[in-house]
Amino acid sequence: MRFLECNNDSEFSLTEDLGDNIPQYAILSHRWEAGEVTFQDLMAGTGKSKAGYKKIQFCGEQAARDGIQYFWVDTCCIDKANNTELAEAINSMFCWYRGATKCYVYLSDVLGSPSNTDNNSHLLPWDLAFRESKWFTRGWTLQELLAPTSVEFFSQHGKRLGDKGTLKQQIHEITGIPISALEGTPLSQFRVDERLSWAENRQTTRAEDKAYSLLGMFGIYLPLIYGEGREHAFKRLRKEIQNSLTENEQYLPDPQSRSCTQDLRITDPREDKKRIEDTKGGLLEGSYRWILESPDFQQWRDNKQSRLLWIKGDPGKGKTMLLCGIINEMSALTRLRDKSTTILLSFFFCQATDSRLNNAAAVLRGLIYLLIDQQPSLLSYVRKKYDHAGKTLFESTNAWAALSEIFTSILQDPGLNSTYLIVDALDECETDLPQLLELITESASASPRVKWILSSRNKPDIEARLRLNNAQMILSLELNSEHVSRAVELFIDYKVSRLPYIIDDSALQEIVRHQIYAKASGTFLWAALALKELEPVDSWDVLDVLQEMPPELEPLYDRMLRQVQQLQRKDPEFCRLVLSTMTLAYRPLHLLEVGALSGLPGQISTNLDNVMRVVNKCGSFLTIRGNRTYFIHQSAKDFLLGKGFDKLFPSGKAEANYTMFSRSCEIMSRTLRRDIYGLRAPGFPIDQVKQPDSNPLSVAGYSCIYWVDHLCDVKTGYNKTSLGDDEDIHVFLKEHFLHWIEALSLLKSIFSGILAIHKLESFLRPTESPNLYAFIRDAKRFTRYYRSLIEKTPLQLYCSALVFAPDKSIVRRQFEKCIPPWIQGKPKVQELWNAALQTLEGHSSSVNSVAFSPDGKQVVSGSDDKTVRLWDAATGAPLQTLEAHSGWVGSVAFSPDGKQVVSSSWDETVRLWDAATGAPLQTLEAHSGWVGSVAFSPDGKQVVSGSDDKTVRLWDAATGAPLQTLEGHSDSVSSVAFSPDGKQVISGSWDETVRLWDAATGAPLQTLEGHSSSVGSVAFSPDGKQVVSGSDDKTVRLWDAATGAPLQTLEGHSSSVRSVAFSPDGKQVVSGSDDKTVRLWDAATGAPLQTLEGHSSWVRSVAFSPDGKQVVSGSDDKTVRLWDAATGAPLQTLEGHSDWVSSVAFSPDGKQVVSGSDDKTVRLWDAATGAPLQTLEGHSDSVRSVAFSPDGKQVVSGSWDETARLWDAATGAPLQTLEGHSSSVRSVAFSPDGKQVVSGSWDETVRLWDAATGAPLQTLEGHSDWVSSVAFSPDGKQVVSGSDDKTVRLWDAATGAPLQTLEGHSSSVRSVAFSPDGKQVVSGSWDETVRLWDVATGAPLQTLEGHSGWVSSVAFSPDGKLTAGLFVSEEWVREAHEDILWLPPDYRSTCEAVWDKSIVLGHSSGRLSILQFKQGPKLIPLN
Repeated sequence: MRFLECNNDSEFSLTEDLGDNIPQYAILSHRWEAGEVTFQDLMAGTGKSKAGYKKIQFCGEQAARDGIQYFWVDTCCIDKANNTELAEAINSMFCWYRGATKCYVYLSDVLGSPSNTDNNSHLLPWDLAFRESKWFTRGWTLQELLAPTSVEFFSQHGKRLGDKGTLKQQIHEITGIPISALEGTPLSQFRVDERLSWAENRQTTRAEDKAYSLLGMFGIYLPLIYGEGREHAFKRLRKEIQNSLTENEQYLPDPQSRSCTQDLRITDPREDKKRIEDTKGGLLEGSYRWILESPDFQQWRDNKQSRLLWIKGDPGKGKTMLLCGIINEMSALTRLRDKSTTILLSFFFCQATDSRLNNAAAVLRGLIYLLIDQQPSLLSYVRKKYDHAGKTLFESTNAWAALSEIFTSILQDPGLNSTYLIVDALDECETDLPQLLELITESASASPRVKWILSSRNKPDIEARLRLNNAQMILSLELNSEHVSRAVELFIDYKVSRLPYIIDDSALQEIVRHQIYAKASGTFLWAALALKELEPVDSWDVLDVLQEMPPELEPLYDRMLRQVQQLQRKDPEFCRLVLSTMTLAYRPLHLLEVGALSGLPGQISTNLDNVMRVVNKCGSFLTIRGNRTYFIHQSAKDFLLGKGFDKLFPSGKAEANYTMFSRSCEIMSRTLRRDIYGLRAPGFPIDQVKQPDSNPLSVAGYSCIYWVDHLCDVKTGYNKTSLGDDEDIHVFLKEHFLHWIEALSLLKSIFSGILAIHKLESFLRPTESPNLYAFIRDAKRFTRYYRSLIEKTPLQLYCSALVFAPDKSIVRRQFEKCIPPWIQGKPKVQELWNAALQTLEGHSSSVNSVAFSPDGKQVVSGSDDKTVRLWDAATGAPLQTLEAHSGWVGSVAFSPDGKQVVSSSWDETVRLWDAATGAPLQTLEAHSGWVGSVAFSPDGKQVVSGSDDKTVRLWDAATGAPLQTLEGHSDSVSSVAFSPDGKQVISGSWDETVRLWDAATGAPLQTLEGHSSSVGSVAFSPDGKQVVSGSDDKTVRLWDAATGAPLQTLEGHSSSVRSVAFSPDGKQVVSGSDDKTVRLWDAATGAPLQTLEGHSSWVRSVAFSPDGKQVVSGSDDKTVRLWDAATGAPLQTLEGHSDWVSSVAFSPDGKQVVSGSDDKTVRLWDAATGAPLQTLEGHSDSVRSVAFSPDGKQVVSGSWDETARLWDAATGAPLQTLEGHSSSVRSVAFSPDGKQVVSGSWDETVRLWDAATGAPLQTLEGHSDWVSSVAFSPDGKQVVSGSDDKTVRLWDAATGAPLQTLEGHSSSVRSVAFSPDGKQVVSGSWDETVRLWDVATGAPLQTLEGHSGWVSSVAFSPDGKLTAGLFVSEEWVREAHEDILWLPPDYRSTCEAVWDKSIVLGHSSGRLSILQFKQGPKLIPLN
């Protein structure tokens, strides 16, 4: 490394290579420009004449001012003619910058100088230039920013602007680099992909340098191969990065992985272990050493065939502490402590007193969590399911099934080496223990690399299920009583020696030891409880107290309880309150929860120390760890619920549960309020919420989740249940329902809330409290409909959920005052809840098939996105995503026992899946065309499939073997089903017939003819006597299954009928159609019963729930919807178009809205009230574009009927019909003076018309595909057009001459607009980008990326900013890029327009929604 040296005469000289003798030096960072001084220039003495010498001179002078003699400049200190030196320099560059004492950044494009050199104000004159400096866009300057400790920034004139510390916020905003990285956090702490992202928008002159400039950031050496190209250089770089990383570094978590790990973590077993050890007085090595030396343990450890060790013993024998000791000893040999080894250790402590940790799913979550912590690559097995289901993967009814599959896959991972798994207190696993034991025994047999240690009480059922054999061993503590007793004695010796009042009396200590030895009888817990009681006892009382203690646990517990009752003054009652509360609680309680739920006096309950004092008086039944209260042992809780019951619950358990419920309501009423965390922003996402330091939900969290459970535990018939109208529950809900739901969202327990509402509804008697019951039913509809929203953005409860709830919703009317005042104009909504219960979103393409599980608890759906999805029917939560098909999934069904799912696909296969785990079971291959329909036989033993190859096939469901091929159709078979007795098969075909077949022989039985187009769906009635069919002829037909005679023709759909089904009682038929509706019919009379509207595209599939109360539908709009089939609610019709709204626009004064629709009409509306003003009829096909004239007196519309029409906005009278296009008119606009109209058409032309006469003025030709958007420039002299040919074109409006062709988009251009000054054009495209162009030159100015779908509308705001203040982005109304109002599925826009603070949305249903907002910040009020 050679340097420039400052000489006394202000000159600089170049040193020789100094080798390892590196002095202090400064270093220059700059942007290479014309006239740089090179090494050869310095050697030849010609450098001073070059422009770049100014930078060298600056660097030298600044170094001298800082007392640094040597400095380094890349342009002239490297001999770039020497390839070896260049390669070494590039690979060493990061180290050279890191080693510099000072790094000076010379910004040649920043001219200003600050008045205060370290002022960080955004008002500084140089700030904008600093932010726009090209130095931040260059590849090499990234490492020059990050490597040095001291980085100082200077303007072109050498004025100091600040340093990396004082300017860190600006630099962060400019570059996106985290402030922590700028502050010096080691780069290895940042993920590889994150570091690479910092360079994404930076450029280098040579393509390969974009990769080479990153070498130092990863500590990589790479030979330079100029000419290899950027892609190849990055490929080599990534390979070297991967080779250089440790496993943990390779799997540094991305945000989704972090979320997955956080949601997986129900507890950290390491923290549980520490708490348990502290609770039980600490872990003594001598108390567990014996087990490590026992033959049983050593055989398990050393013998490869011994894979399971079960340690069993009575309560209090020290099983848990033994396992803690084993974990301690084994940890040193595993990755828990030694990161260099490949051996893994995971463990879990079941705890019956904590409902979160007393179930099999929790055991697997804990084990998986620790395994992933040691070997992060294992997270991939969880992510496969988590990425589709989210947190519900771990909490749904299928959690055990999903987790057991994940766990099994982890244990089978080829990269997994020796793994030890330890589970304590299996007897305290109260949910799914049999399944857990089955999984343990199977894995112990199947996985030679995995060994288990289990502990439990002496339970015959556990022993039976473990199926112990030679590979599985028992270690009984009763059979090792001598070792256990000695361990207990060691524990007693240690504890006695530390009793504070006898610490100096060795003789007394000896007596105490021997008496405790005798009474403990080898029971750790007895000894621990006795010693804890002796801690505060004076020396002269110790023996008396010890004498009073009965041997054995139960008598000791009884004595402890009696002592509590004998405390002074109010303490006995305080302790009774605390113990009864803890005994009934579903989980351990925070001290503040204990104080509040126990009903302790305010001066106690609100003070942590005071509550702690009361808990500590509870006779050693309880212990405290981290401000949470736990039972000392499960046996303590068992005693209080058994022999201690009457003393703890003198008024009975029902009274105590009622008190818990009542106090929970009181706590919530005192605590809950709107925006309890002070988030303020209406779109604040839940994943960014951080608990405040003083968390109000510390007190109310338990009550929010469990208050209904305690009410239900009271049992029916209890006479104080507060269930009447306007009594406690009703009053609480009317005041705090939304606050409660918000709190549940913040607690990430919204599913608990939905289930609580279901429980409450079942608990109530409608006749006794009709108003409360009505409120609960409305609340159930409200929470189910808005579940996904509330779960993700809690404060939208007060915005979208209330704004779009039905007008007569009880919840809306009760809480309408909570809608923020900045939402001034609300859209017209339905009066009542309609039949739609939930909309399930998750598929990324059309949903072709849906079905309920036999128990009605799940829904399955199949989609064009090639996946099958399972959903929770009650909550709408996604449960599983089944992936394997390589083509569209056309049909899905559950097996009769609900244990399997069958699916068929355009990949020509039928697949069988395990419904619980999602595991693939069979792939049935034989069809030679797409398979459009599948079904199980009633006994589940066979599967039937229909295919494009014109055949129906029968398969053995167990083996996948083909059984029959039924031939006879002359076109594709679109639908198949078994008869209820399994003896017949029915099929529908594109050959317009329905056929019945003998399932045993394959013989054809009937051919039902009558449809005049393809038959898309068929089904049997539940009694097998009728058949229903749906067809492209828009009808549903009922047939006699025995004779084939037609019975009914059901007419009403306006397009193809895609799916039909009978209700379970056979009294109704449901049908889904391309007309976007679901219809219910009376099967006996054929009369229409209901029309269910809400889908925005074709309805592909429908089915009834097993109880007939719900209907499920799947649609081309990518959603699955659940409907109330029994609602009987009248169809509510809001005023609007009768079909898709294609275009909307405001009048220039914002007082009116115009809309165009596929119903062929144009409508005018009052923007303030939403009232309809005019319906303009005349077009003979869909209206695709509408606009007002500049004076607001006329409207122009363009239509698929190939015309544009002008209308009088006041009267609705037609003024002109502009004819000339030879295809659909897709876009229309007025000129700024209103004298001309421009239109763009699918005939690839743009036309100009005289607005007064309708005469054609110009035809602008040049596009090679449809013209989708047109607009005039503000001065009316130019026209811009966007086309499906991917180009934007500018035209001279007077002559029609083409001016510019703007190329850059990679897909159709759907929208174009001029800026208010006419100098720029913006375009939006189906390539998901927005582009800005210079009108004068046609040069591209900016490409704005970030949209996740087609960009169909773009506009400048009046001040020339790219987007108006209000705009719609997917399902959100946004202002200044902040989410302010979520749009429910029924209110998603097909088009939109903005005027000032109003926005109008057109919908697929034909309705319009007009929203008006107040100027100013959009925040949630805090009161």
